[in-house]
Amino acid sequence: MREILSGPLTAADLERKAAQGWKPAAVIWAREAPADPSPLADITQPVPYGLKIAEDCAQLEQDMQEREALMLMLEMIIQEKSLTQIAEELNQRGFRTRLQHKWTPGSVFDMLPRLIEVGPRVLSTDEWVARRGKLMQVVS
Repeated sequence: MREILSGPLTAADLERKAAQGWKPAAVIWAREAPADPSPLADITQPVPYGLKIAEDCAQLEQDMQEREALMLMLEMIIQEKSLTQIAEELNQRGFRTRLQHKWTPGSVFDMLPRLIEVGPRVLSTDEWVARRGKLMQVVS
């Protein structure tokens, strides 16, 4: 027999069922999902490109190789290079995707949302200002 209780299970409930000849065979516990889940509740999201899980497993830190690939992509987008040219340059410089595949125009295209996300932070750094200066000298 399966019975759904309207409240918490009590000793009186167990005694009443035992008096009727029932023996407990299993207990199934259930609870309502919290209205405001903790930030750790959704751990299925992939780590954003350019970041990695820190050694303490509690936070994210920069992945310097992926960050450099992002910087190169931004530079080449600013230079109005095609996605094909960007993929070729990434491959020539030895960069690989997270799955260790060569870059393709499609995989570079898939990075555009991430580039839009990190762009404002990257473009305001001193490192970017220095890179942009070198970039302008090459273009001139």
